[in-house]
Amino acid sequence: MDHTYDTLRVRVAHGVAFVSIDNPPINLLDTALVADLDRFATEVAADDAIRVIVLDSADSEFFIAHGDMRLIVDPDALARFVEGPGAGLHGRFRALPQVTIAKITGRVRGGGNEFLFALDMRFAARDAAWFGYPEVSLGIFPGGGGTQYLPRLGGRARALEAVLGADLFDADTAERYGWINRALPAAELDHYVDRLATRIASYPPEAVAAARRAVDAASLPIEEGSKVEAELLWPVFTGATAIERTAAALAAGAQTRDGELDLERVLEVGVGAASA
Repeated sequence: MDHTYDTLRVRVAHGVAFVSIDNPPINLLDTALVADLDRFATEVAADDAIRVIVLDSADSEFFIAHGDMRLIVDPDALARFVEGPGAGLHGRFRALPQVTIAKITGRVRGGGNEFLFALDMRFAARDAAWFGYPEVSLGIFPGGGGTQYLPRLGGRARALEAVLGADLFDADTAERYGWINRALPAAELDHYVDRLATRIASYPPEAVAAARRAVDAASLPIEEGSKVEAELLWPVFTGATAIERTAAALAAGAQTRDGELDLERVLEVGVGAASA
């Protein structure tokens, strides 16, 4: 995989691709950034060594400012965008086999939010991240899934407040509204997200993939979703990896009183060592 891009900085460690958006002066979601994100998605999808992707910003004041407003005033620019990779970018990120996580500092407006909604998880720095939808103030409304994902995450009334009010929301409010997973103190954000990403990357990829598909099936009626869940669970439940790791967990102290008081450490140390 080529790690050289004009608007992205990429490094890979322990199965995690750390991607920093770096498109001065404001991390505008313009044709250059869209092209790099599209190329990255295409290349990383075929890279089995990368299991998790963490996206952050090289600019502490802007994660992604918003989509390029020139698309509204320049018909030629709009035509190039529609014909280029921009229209399907979110779908390509949603379809990635890797788990995708955003680590957010700075402002995210408009199309930047729709890109975030294409990712699996979103974490933000408290008092250092802000979210907004200014589109209605310009005479349009959020597209790219903006009016579809936010109501599903936080409900219709809160989505209307954000979309029609065209105001800026802090990270704590965004957390309450379901916009992000959680707001964390800025000094703790890197440690929390990087540790989460590294943990996920260390787990059996078939279990991670099956779990993601099972969670996605929650959008189905409960009977159908439960059927999908059972179909996905049985092969991993009876597979060699689960048997080996569970035996290691029992040997390391799982299902003993002392072991269960600190089961996460038992699984990390005992099972991790046996699987290394």
